[in-house]
Amino acid sequence: MENFTFCSPTEFIFGRDTQSKAGTALASRGATKVMIVYGSERIRETGLLQQVEDSLTAAGVLFVEYGGIQPNPTAESVYKGIALALEQSVNFILAVGGGSPIDAAKGIALGAVYPGDFWDFYTGKETPRFALPVGVILTIPAAGSEGSGNSVITNEKTRQKISVRYPGLLRPRFAIMNPELTLSLPWNQTAYGVVDMMAHIYERYFSNTTGTQLVDAYSEAIMRDVMDQALTLRVDPDNYDARADMMWAGTLAHNGLCGVGKVEDWSSHRLEHEISAFYGVAHGAGLAVMIPAWMTFCASRNPDKLWRFAINVMSVNPAGKTTDEIIDEGISELRNFYHGLGLTTNLRELIGCEPDIDGMVESLERNVGKTLGNYVPLSMDDCREIYRIAAAQ
Repeated sequence: MENFTFCSPTEFIFGRDTQSKAGTALASRGATKVMIVYGSERIRETGLLQQVEDSLTAAGVLFVEYGGIQPNPTAESVYKGIALALEQSVNFILAVGGGSPIDAAKGIALGAVYPGDFWDFYTGKETPRFALPVGVILTIPAAGSEGSGNSVITNEKTRQKISVRYPGLLRPRFAIMNPELTLSLPWNQTAYGVVDMMAHIYERYFSNTTGTQLVDAYSEAIMRDVMDQALTLRVDPDNYDARADMMWAGTLAHNGLCGVGKVEDWSSHRLEHEISAFYGVAHGAGLAVMIPAWMTFCASRNPDKLWRFAINVMSVNPAGKTTDEIIDEGISELRNFYHGLGLTTNLRELIGCEPDIDGMVESLERNVGKTLGNYVPLSMDDCREIYRIAAAQ
């Protein structure tokens, strides 16, 4: 196990009707004027936005709304949010929704206290020293951004989708998590969330670091639980306990707990970022394509963790089978699981056209350099081959 520092200062306020505590949570942290960042008008139609605003008013906290954040939040939406934050002199950002509003809120929090271009932080030109504080009311369990210091923004002008990790600045001060808010989610959003939260664990689980038995064991347990609850929700979408389990699993998958003491990978995420940057697909849908393709490529090059994953997570019976057969069956079972969620694992089918593999690889190299990942270090030619696998599987 590697040396590590783990700090998770976010206060998690979990359970029924917890959105009514938003005003108290903000006022107790010195918020006087808050920007409420959200996505679609669905939260207004369901009454959630009014509940939140009533809570803020009761606590004496002023607020301004900033809605319309789209999936795969764009740099343009962040620029507009920064301008509004400065115009209104807000001192706290409250994201209401899933990963997209939360990631946009974090970008706004960085840019509102920086005299330059917030995109400098995403391209690595600058390192931030300050950010406005961020709070979260979670409505879609998936991204884990409610408990992480990460943010992913897409720059449509440059066709770049880039993530940053600033846990000291961007971990939310609090996260309000009411599983009831997820009961009305369309199934596809639930399915994308399942893939995304499991992928957050994959990127930490598939590591060459030794001596991580405990971390690996609870990572496997979380993955198995997510799969079990997904099957429950497929037939019983109103099951509160399954929704609650899923919501908490999404947080545990991405708050750093599953990566302590390990060298992480993140190849599949970065490969997927090019797909969603080029074709605008949902992140979870892209991951359902890239994860099995990445596993297939890595199977003969580093079978160690893939063998364990097949047995301990995908429940492959190893009796009488070779290592290659166990791994192949594990990957096949994962594809079948994704298909059971109603998702495709084929890149051509996902985007509806022939993928621009050379263009994506060129963009990937611009964003990450000539190599990618750690479990199996990938050249750009390797990445090209993984995209080809994804288009053929």
